[in-house]
Amino acid sequence: MRDDIDSQHFKKLLEQRLKEITESQKPIAPVDLDQARVGRLSRMDAMQHQAMAQAAARLAAQEAQRIRKGLDRVAAGDYGYCILCEEEIAEGRLKADPSVLTCITCARAGEK
Repeated sequence: MRDDIDSQHFKKLLEQRLKEITESQKPIAPVDLDQARVGRLSRMDAMQHQAMAQAAARLAAQEAQRIRKGLDRVAAGDYGYCILCEEEIAEGRLKADPSVLTCITCARAGEK
């Protein structure tokens, strides 16, 4: 358990963000393909909107998963440590994204 950061503060931030994600998720309606009722361009536009909504839902689900892992790490006393190298994650990085699981060094190494 790190003494230099307030884990409970970050826990509250994580719980608040998870609640926001959960409450904002809406079901994605299927696109109506009836050509008699909807024109071709309108269907294409609706399909594009549906694809964007599905992509946003996938990103939200990934973020929710990271948040749950962060909350598990708070409960276990491991919050604030990199899951790859086990070094401390900078407090500024945690403030920018409390759900982050890696230090900046490991994150940069993963981008290559």
